[in-house]
Amino acid sequence: MKSRDLGPELNDWIKYIEDKARSYGLNFPEVCFEKVDYKEMNELASLGGFPQRYPHWRFGMEYDRISKSYTYGLSKIYEMVINTDPCYAYLLSSNSVVENKLVIAHVYGHADFFKNNQYFSKTNRKMLDEMANHSTLVRQCQEQFGVEVVEEFIDQCLSLENLIDLRSSGELPKTREEEEKLPEEVQKIKAKSYLDKFINTPEFLDQQRARIEEEAKKEEKIPFRPIRDVLGFLLLHAPLKNWQVKILEMIREEAYYFVPQGQTKIMNEGWASYWHSHMMTKDILDDSEIVDYACVHSGTVAPHPHGINPYRVGLELLRNIEDRWNKGRFGKEWLECEDTVKRKNWDLKLNKGREKLFEVRKIYSDLTFIDEFLSQDFCEESGLFASKYNQSTKRWEIETREFQKVRTQFLTELTNFGQPMIEVVDSNFDNKGSLLLKHVFDGRTLKRDFAELTLKNLFSLWKKSVYIETAGEDGKSQLWGFDGKDFLTRA
Repeated sequence: MKSRDLGPELNDWIKYIEDKARSYGLNFPEVCFEKVDYKEMNELASLGGFPQRYPHWRFGMEYDRISKSYTYGLSKIYEMVINTDPCYAYLLSSNSVVENKLVIAHVYGHADFFKNNQYFSKTNRKMLDEMANHSTLVRQCQEQFGVEVVEEFIDQCLSLENLIDLRSSGELPKTREEEEKLPEEVQKIKAKSYLDKFINTPEFLDQQRARIEEEAKKEEKIPFRPIRDVLGFLLLHAPLKNWQVKILEMIREEAYYFVPQGQTKIMNEGWASYWHSHMMTKDILDDSEIVDYACVHSGTVAPHPHGINPYRVGLELLRNIEDRWNKGRFGKEWLECEDTVKRKNWDLKLNKGREKLFEVRKIYSDLTFIDEFLSQDFCEESGLFASKYNQSTKRWEIETREFQKVRTQFLTELTNFGQPMIEVVDSNFDNKGSLLLKHVFDGRTLKRDFAELTLKNLFSLWKKSVYIETAGEDGKSQLWGFDGKDFLTRA
């Protein structure tokens, strides 16, 4: 544990809380705490938690939004922690002692989750240095090619940064040759054994092998199967300049780095909230601090009027899992029990709840977490509901509390972050070198204005016409495109 500018009292609390966290089985790397004022905290938040990022206007825009929200009393960032080794965490200088205790316990929960959840296992733990390298790269490109030129290209790349494969950890798409090795043996000319070395010479066999590989390349469709990592495909096949390749690699690397945080938002915040509430109430608070703690904690886990509060849903579902596994409310016998009284009083006293929580923390993402553990009993107890946007009132309204519909809406919003799934299917569409993408239709239609902007930015990288196959509200296939001048539509 390394900390600076915190004072002896806070350093003592950090050491005490760290020891308590480890005593409960939490396992985390070294955590470095720093104290910052609200302006520095807002700046860090706008940069994704990193003290240095590449220069771009979007970070300034985000800083302005966060600062206004803080000034008008709409939000307050108590802490921030980033997934690195060591972990770096920032405490707001205006925090009270109680708030800092809560935040420190919360941070150790996050640090444990970063280290042990499988979705973070392949992330770059030295991303602090990598972000600084990216900053240097962009500044060098700006000096050499001009600020406006580089910024425009970054704008185009950022508009496409969600077109990656969330099932991957960032490896570039493989070609057929890489996945299926070509046979090393080529067809020899039939000859008697004593003539073979004179007829089938090494030079002849090399020529045959080269011819086979060349023919295979001509026949091969690129990509040979649909690729969801559009950025990776562009890196391999788009006609980009060297500096553009480096910038696109940078955008793609950062996009993949932040993927696990999006995939585990509910679980990560729920896990950190579970441990801060457990340690605060069991080990840290004295009697005079209970009310202050309750005020801060209740504000953190309060229901959000316009969406899901990941702190609340994650915390309550983890507590529900702990209670179920302590009482044995799982398995075939429990699921088949239809006796209401028996289910209400069911308690096998297994006390396996904490063990189950550590297992859940290790192997689940939000999608699998909700799919596996969101139960009808939990939905009814928590008052969860499915919502729908009312076009006439321009408001989100409760549609139903039916369990299956609530569950379906959860899973739909979590699958691919609720964004459309797009795949590259052909790089020589219409035999003119056009790029063809396909929208994996799941009943939700693409927004035409968003699609057109995406096609336009894809064209700027591909340099030839770009098309996307999608479906309308009637389910019929449509083809939208951009040829550099006009937006096109084909039935």
